[in-house]
Amino acid sequence: MAKKTLWVLFATFAIIIGLYPILYFLLEKNFGLLSSKSDELLNSIFWNYAFYIHIVLGGLALLIGWVQFSPKMRTRRIILHRQIGKVYVISSILSALASLYVAFYATGGLTTALGFTCLGVLWFYTTLRAYLDIKKGMINSHKKMMIYSYALCFAAVTLRIWLPILVILFNEFMTAYKIVAWLCWVPNLLVALLIVKKMEKQRMVN
Repeated sequence: MAKKTLWVLFATFAIIIGLYPILYFLLEKNFGLLSSKSDELLNSIFWNYAFYIHIVLGGLALLIGWVQFSPKMRTRRIILHRQIGKVYVISSILSALASLYVAFYATGGLTTALGFTCLGVLWFYTTLRAYLDIKKGMINSHKKMMIYSYALCFAAVTLRIWLPILVILFNEFMTAYKIVAWLCWVPNLLVALLIVKKMEKQRMVN
């Protein structure tokens, strides 16, 4: 029962935050973090392209990526699994690359920029590795890399969970944002590592 509840929560958060970027097209230009950006940056064509590529494709990756971990999907609908996988890989790689440019201008300075840059680099690497591994028929390695990749993609969710908590704790946005630039993905990666280790133990037993 607990496992099913966690799965439902996992999927619900992924869907809600995956659709979240739509709000940037429906609300005013200073919505969300855009309110902390300078007019010069908001009027930059390159930054706007990078920002919207990052949030739209990152949202898409988050929205569809969770279904790939369903055993039923992988065994009964393998063609659909592959098609969704291709969309996820393309979306993630492009979003991760765009995030590196966006991170350079991150609110909060060097600490925040470095946190989001590390996230972008690792997301790009794990997703690319997952793709290359499956092309070589390295299924187990592919599964591991996809777990790491989606754990990093899921940072979009954990950021929005941690940020309000940190703002309340520190009573100040900037400090909270500097911390969340790391907290949104490092614990995710550690959880992914535990899942991978558990998978390896089960495989050895079987």
